[in-house]
Amino acid sequence: MAEKLLEINDLDVRYRMDGPDVRPVDGVSLDVDHGETFGLVGESGCGKTTLAKAIIELLDDNGEVVSGEIWFDGVPPEWSDDDGDARREIVDDPQYPVRDDGMTNLAELSTEQIRDVRWRDIAIIPQSALNALNPVYKVGDQIVEAILRHEPETSEDEAYDRAEELLERVGIEAERAYDYAHEFSGGMKQRAVIAMSMACNPDLLIADEPTTALDVIIQDRVLDEISSLQEEFGVAMLIVSHDISVMAETCDRMGVMYGGKMMEAGTATDIFEETANPYTLGLRNSFPSIEESQERLVSIPGTPPTLRDPDTGCRFADRCPFAVEECRDAHPPMYDVDRATGGEPGDTPHESACYRLDSLAQMQEDAAKEETWLQQTTH
Repeated sequence: MAEKLLEINDLDVRYRMDGPDVRPVDGVSLDVDHGETFGLVGESGCGKTTLAKAIIELLDDNGEVVSGEIWFDGVPPEWSDDDGDARREIVDDPQYPVRDDGMTNLAELSTEQIRDVRWRDIAIIPQSALNALNPVYKVGDQIVEAILRHEPETSEDEAYDRAEELLERVGIEAERAYDYAHEFSGGMKQRAVIAMSMACNPDLLIADEPTTALDVIIQDRVLDEISSLQEEFGVAMLIVSHDISVMAETCDRMGVMYGGKMMEAGTATDIFEETANPYTLGLRNSFPSIEESQERLVSIPGTPPTLRDPDTGCRFADRCPFAVEECRDAHPPMYDVDRATGGEPGDTPHESACYRLDSLAQMQEDAAKEETWLQQTTH
C-alpha cells in the first residue's frame, strides 16, 4: 500500500471556450492520506468543484485535464495480482499509468477504465445532491444499480438487502427504499445519496458541498452521519465547501483555493489558528466567531479575478492590502511557513503562497482590523 491514497501533482484543468480558455485549476497540488478528511475551501468559482470532478472525469464536455497527474492507490483488478499489488510486467510497461508503489494515474485512464473506478474505488456526493436522484426510479433501485454494476457476482436480492441496510445506517427506514425521491424530504434525499455513495465500500469519498440547502439542524446531523460512516468503513474523504465552519468541524487537513490556485495548505489547526496567507485571513474574517465579540464582520473588498487569461501575478494581489510590486510580477510558489518565519518545519507541512511571510505576524495583526481592508478599496 502506498503512503498516500490520492496524490495530485501540478494539475491544470481548462474549459475550452470560443475566446480564451477558462483555467479553473491552474497548477494545483494536494494529497490525501488513507482514512483522513481533507477539506478544500474557497469562494464560489475558485476551482474547487472542478478539481473534484477532474479526479474521476466528470468534467463538462468542454472541460479537459491538460497537464498534471492524479495518482490513486488502487490498481485496477485486471492489472493486479491476487494480493492486489501491481503486476511486475504492468509496472515495467510505460503504456500503463502505474507506479512501482502500485498507484495509478487516473488522468491517463480511458473513459471505460475510469468508469470502473467510480463508485467502486472513488464515490461522490454531488453538489446538487438534492436533485441527484432519478425521479422515475425508486430510491432503492438506484442504489442497487450501482452495486450490480461493480459487483456482478452479487444477486439482486443481496443488493436490495444491502441497500436497505445502508438506508437504515443513515437514519432512513428500510421500507423507504421502495419509495420515489419526491416522497423524501430534502434531508432524506441528502442522506439517501450518502447511502448510495457507500454502496460499493469505496476508499475515497468526495463530498461536494454536502450540506448545501440544508438548515443548520439537518446540516449538523448530515455531518455527523458522514463522520460516523467514515469511521465505520475507514474511507478517506475530500470535502469541498465554501463554508469554513464546516471545515473546522470535520477536517484533519485543509487546502484554501482562490482563482484556480492553492493559496494555503496545512492542518485544520494551522489554517484556523496560525493562518499564513492574506486571502485565508480575509476569508476567516468573513465568518462569525462564537469565541470573540464582533460588532460586524469584515469582508474582503472587490471580486475574484476572471479565470480567462488571468494575470501572471498573484491571483489575490488586486484585493490584498499587503501586496507589493513583487506580487504583481508572478504568482508565488507554496512556501513552508515554519521555515520562512525562522522556525523548524513541522511533521505536517504548513504551506502558503505568499511573498510576505517574513512579515506574517504583522499581517495577522493588521488583517483583523476593518480599516486594513477598507483602505484597499481606495487603492
